[in-house]
Amino acid sequence: MNKERPIWVGITGGIGSGKSTVCKIFQILGIPVYSADDRAKWLMANDSHLKSQIAEEFGPESYLENGLVNRKFLAETVFSDQEKVKKINSLVHPAVGKDFLNWSKNQNSPYILKEAALLFETGSAKELDFIINVSSPIKIRIARVLMRDPHRTEKQVNDIIDQQIPDEEKNELADFVIKNTDNKMLIPQVLEIHQKLMSKA
Repeated sequence: MNKERPIWVGITGGIGSGKSTVCKIFQILGIPVYSADDRAKWLMANDSHLKSQIAEEFGPESYLENGLVNRKFLAETVFSDQEKVKKINSLVHPAVGKDFLNWSKNQNSPYILKEAALLFETGSAKELDFIINVSSPIKIRIARVLMRDPHRTEKQVNDIIDQQIPDEEKNELADFVIKNTDNKMLIPQVLEIHQKLMSKA
């Protein structure tokens, strides 16, 4: 582990698992959180090198006249095709990696969190020191997402879940597991992990 930088902790979990809520608790404790998924969207719209790569690979229709990402076009032509998804990820993930590295250099906390839905799936978990998985039963996750995103159907949520590594497998791969179920309090679980990470730092 590099003493020059804070400890890098990944935080992941399937859609609807409650990652964002857990991240908010860490932020209250003063831990900086880098949201890889939000930054990926920002970089796709603002990083000129990445924009030219995407436009070259998938065509100029990938962007609207005002320079914004043409989400409808990408959803219909790219995200519905597994090979194209791999291709766009191979362009976006290195840009996010570089952005995270620059962000990390400006943090002075003992450890920092990198939040991403697909940490294991993309292989970026290998670059991190520890991983936290937020785990929640599928039924609860589907109900949460449908309440949060009324535009999604249950089938769409299930399709997203099918693209993610099963929770049980993520729990095996992770260093820490936070169980987000009705009978488990989140704050004590976060505090316990926070204390362990602070002692490692």
